[in-house]
Amino acid sequence: MKEAIIRTDFNFPNQKKVYHGKVRDVYNIGEELLVMVASDRISAFDVVLPEGIPYKGQVLNQIAAKFLDATADIVPNWKMATPDPMVTVGHYCNPFPVEMIIRGYLTGSSWRTYKGGARIICGVPVPDGLKEHQRFPEPIVTPTTKADEGHDEDISKEEIITQGLVSAEDYQKLEDYTKKLFQRGTEIAAEKGLILVDTKYEFGKIGDQIYLIDEIHTPDSSRYFYADKYEDRFAKGEQQKQLSKEFVREWLMENGFQGKEGQKIPEMTDEIVESISNRYIELFEQVTGEKFVKTPSESVISRIEKNINDFLQEKDN
Repeated sequence: MKEAIIRTDFNFPNQKKVYHGKVRDVYNIGEELLVMVASDRISAFDVVLPEGIPYKGQVLNQIAAKFLDATADIVPNWKMATPDPMVTVGHYCNPFPVEMIIRGYLTGSSWRTYKGGARIICGVPVPDGLKEHQRFPEPIVTPTTKADEGHDEDISKEEIITQGLVSAEDYQKLEDYTKKLFQRGTEIAAEKGLILVDTKYEFGKIGDQIYLIDEIHTPDSSRYFYADKYEDRFAKGEQQKQLSKEFVREWLMENGFQGKEGQKIPEMTDEIVESISNRYIELFEQVTGEKFVKTPSESVISRIEKNINDFLQEKDN
């Protein structure tokens, strides 16, 4: 398999700084452009796992690019170009310090919270008597804070506005965009026999204009169910077959890891790494309806650097 790209350390003309996130390396070019390299790192429970996943960065970058293009009529987005299968270049925006999470179903962390007795999730009341994977009457927006390090924290709309993280006027726009983007993603997923279960969006600003930033509708930011067996599995109380990163979290939990202090990350064997890579490729093909084309495995770092430099040089000319 291709060698996983764990980290990049480029130095581009007019580069101001570089931010190494959980998954992406983001280069600030002159406070005008962001060059976002989707690495093959993988995180779960807000912890970066020790092994990279071959082709994961390419999968994430290419899915995100397709959905940014497919939703540009709803809200402007930061993307300008994808000069490499693992790279997106776009407008530098001032990010809002919250992530807008929207859920159509009671699944994952929301189910774990609900099962623990909570009936209010991020300030949103949730009725009694719901079952795991049950569809909400209407999607609910459950934002979190956006942590540079450590865990993102659940937060309510009221707390966001009271703490001055986002103005009331801007928050209303963010929530409106979030619902419209989720509806569009739901429609596209349905055409491919999938259910978009939940996802997250991030937004930023240039002047007074709000932009959609980062990735959207990828397996790292979203959860999908297969539509054809959903009702039957739900009626029987069975787990849903899903395309998301949840299978990685489940594998970690089965091996005693949930990101808590003192817990040890289980060994990621070659077989585990390859199986995760294959699942990401499967999701790409299911979500896009296209065959995934693996990029050449030789000199990936050199290729990425050349493609970015060529784009930046062409833009300046």
